[in-house]
Amino acid sequence: MNWTHWLPLAIVLSSLVPGLLIFTLHEDQHRLRVTLNLCGVVIKLLLVVAMIYGVSKGLEFRFSLPFLPGAPLVLQGDALSLLFVALSSVLWLATTIYAIGYLENSPLQSRFFGYFSLCVSATVGLALAGNLVSFLLFYEMLTLATFPLVVHRGTPEALRAGRVYLAYTVGGGALVLMGVALLHGLAGGQDFQPGGYLLPAVGEHDLALRVAFVLLVAGLGVKAALLPLHGWLPKAMVAPAPVSALLHAVAVVKAGAFGIIRVVYDVYGAEAMGQLDMAGPLLWLAAATILYGSMRALQQQELKKRLAYSTISQVSYVTLGVALLGPIAAVGGLVHLVHQGLMKVTLFYCAGNFAETLGIHRVREMDGVGRRMPLTMTAFSIGALGMIGIPPIAGFVSKWALGMGALEVGQDWVLLVLMGSALLNAGYFLPLLWRGWFAEPADWHEDNWREERWETHWMLLLPAVFTAFLSVLVGVLAGTALSPLGWAQLIVNRKFEI
Repeated sequence: MNWTHWLPLAIVLSSLVPGLLIFTLHEDQHRLRVTLNLCGVVIKLLLVVAMIYGVSKGLEFRFSLPFLPGAPLVLQGDALSLLFVALSSVLWLATTIYAIGYLENSPLQSRFFGYFSLCVSATVGLALAGNLVSFLLFYEMLTLATFPLVVHRGTPEALRAGRVYLAYTVGGGALVLMGVALLHGLAGGQDFQPGGYLLPAVGEHDLALRVAFVLLVAGLGVKAALLPLHGWLPKAMVAPAPVSALLHAVAVVKAGAFGIIRVVYDVYGAEAMGQLDMAGPLLWLAAATILYGSMRALQQQELKKRLAYSTISQVSYVTLGVALLGPIAAVGGLVHLVHQGLMKVTLFYCAGNFAETLGIHRVREMDGVGRRMPLTMTAFSIGALGMIGIPPIAGFVSKWALGMGALEVGQDWVLLVLMGSALLNAGYFLPLLWRGWFAEPADWHEDNWREERWETHWMLLLPAVFTAFLSVLVGVLAGTALSPLGWAQLIVNRKFEI
């Protein structure tokens, strides 16, 4: 055994161990809690960089531990897992800084940051999972770790949202369990493989394979917020802004989308998907969710709920790209996993800044906010324009690839979905930008204005500016090999054997 064996486990432990230690701290041990958080973040980033370097050089990373008969606990580092792990690690850094500033002087910080670290550990674990059983284990850990964060405020509304969240996600987990058990009975506990491992079973077990696929997609679709399984997400917006950012950009909805990617590419494979005629219904479901989420976002007057329905729409671009079963569309779907995360986390940081600094929670309250908080409003504008698909921001890159991918496989109607969604995105984002920059300033309550050297606490401002900058940077540098787009192309080349 060498470092390539232990590195996947070390990446998971780098957030798990600090999280467990944070639970033991008293509320007044603020400095030690911050130190544990930031040390865990820095260690994880260094370990991820080491794995990225190794994978780019062709090294294989695999940790295995006996778990269930015929199904070991496997953590492996491949190009696909690293796409998600790198996103989670970078955004964990930004969201940790944001949460420290956001929760300053708030109670129960040790509980919050403990579960926060466990949530990141579960996310990284499912990204590195090497088989379906390992994925299921971390998938359920993610549900348990995020529930206390959703109900953190302890208000009746938060508790109701937590019950809804738990009902959806536990039900979804049960469906995933049934799908995994069915496939395990058919093919055993094989590791994920580029091109999948179920093709030999096609023709002999078609019905069982289709049933298992429906179970898996339905279960994963809960966290991915696919229609009609999205109901928990808008209700969960009662959680603090760092939790909203975590749910939408770093962990939960991304876990569902990532799971669908694994099932389509590394369990079934494009060829088996085509022979079983399962890609078409998934494609239509993704298209319907994209348009539905955008139309519902238009109707929302509460800022965070508008962003929540936007997430329902935007995350489904990932499923759309996967379901098209073409190399170019796959690149678009995979890279949107990263691009959407950067832009959406920016928007939630900014929404939290507006709420914490000026008490802004609704669309009509944003009038003239850009004059009081120009940096926050600039970051918000970058995130919003990227979601619409305006170049050179990251969203344009992934949506262009999705459009080209649809043409490549002869699904021209998908272009209408993409254009319709872009128009709807403009319909619910541009009024926010107009209000923020050009409308007459609202009569804010001065009691809500926090006296700071900057427009708000620097730990709230810096993450928003940082992720907005990254949203532009990854779009401008999309042609380079180590950009998210270049890395997505590497993944697709290996999975489609191009």
